[in-house]
Formats: sequence, structure tokens, C-alpha cells
Amino acid sequence: MQLRNTNTVWGAVSQTLHWLIVVLIVLQYVLAETAEELPLGMAKLAMLARHKSVGMTILGLAIIRLLWRLGNRTPALPLAMRAWERILARGSHAGLYLCIFALPLTGWLMSSAKNYPVSWFGWFQFPDLVAPDPGLFEAMRSAHGIIFNCLAGLAILHVLGAAKHHFLNRDDVLTRMLPFGRRLR
Repeated sequence: MQLRNTNTVWGAVSQTLHWLIVVLIVLQYVLAETAEELPLGMAKLAMLARHKSVGMTILGLAIIRLLWRLGNRTPALPLAMRAWERILARGSHAGLYLCIFALPLTGWLMSSAKNYPVSWFGWFQFPDLVAPDPGLFEAMRSAHGIIFNCLAGLAILHVLGAAKHHFLNRDDVLTRMLPFGRRLR
């Protein structure tokens, strides 16, 4: 498989970044839900520290993914797509990118506003973005939850769109992002 994208297929780098970020977002949800269930104590703080580390990993990968996408061509959308479908596809992708960047940033701001450290798996600590501020903490906490719900909704729309293309339209929109399987022509 080629590393770079072509007009017809996503390259290995784009595919790897896509699926790695998907897996990490699912892991983030599990970590957050697990932490929410734990009583206040060391186990909860450790789980939240992992959640922050994975969030910062997602932010770093998202930056790499965006830079890679800007430096590579994007496979063309199928010619049979209607104008509203193209707008929806582009808009949902933009929304996904926005959420993928906004979630770790609001989490980082939330931690900074609460004066909680954000480290990367204990190897190094990120600087605080703001001074402690209880009002900002609550605003970022709320925003973090809202953005996650938006991300979940957009991800569902994204999966439904890929399924529509694969099962109803019978085109290669889904298979060209898969690292395995045959491509429809």
C-alpha cells in the first residue's frame, strides 16, 4: 500500500491516523466513564491522568493528521453524489476535525482552570493555559461535555454515511479508508 493519498484512495498514513484516533476516542470514552464511577481517591485521579494523557495524544495525532491532509490530495467524492450530500460530507468532516481539536483543548483548559496538572503519561507536564478560575473551569467542563456529544453525533452520521455508500450506493467510499479488503471499482 502506498503511503500518500491518491485521487482514488486514502494512503496508509491517512488510514493509520484515522483508525488510531478512532480507537483512542473510544478509549477516552471508556476512561472517562470508568473515572466517573470511581469514588474520589487515587484510583480516580490515576484514571483521569490516563484520560488526559490519551487526550493530549489525540491532540498531537490530530495536528499531524491535519498537516498530512493539508499536504496531500484528498480522494475525490463519487461523481454520483448530489450537491447536498457533498455539503453534508464536507461539513461533517469539518465538524469532526473541530471536535477532535476542541475536546482536548477544553480538557486542558478545564484542568488548568482547576489547577490540576496535565502530563503525558508522567513523562512530562504541559504548561497551564490559564490561571486557576472556578468559573472558567465550570464553563470548560460544560463545553467539554457538549463537544463530546457533538462528536458522538457526527461520528454516528459519519458511520451511517459510510454504510450508505457501501451497502446502498455500492461505491468505494468506505473501502478506500480500510487498510484491508477489496476495493470496489
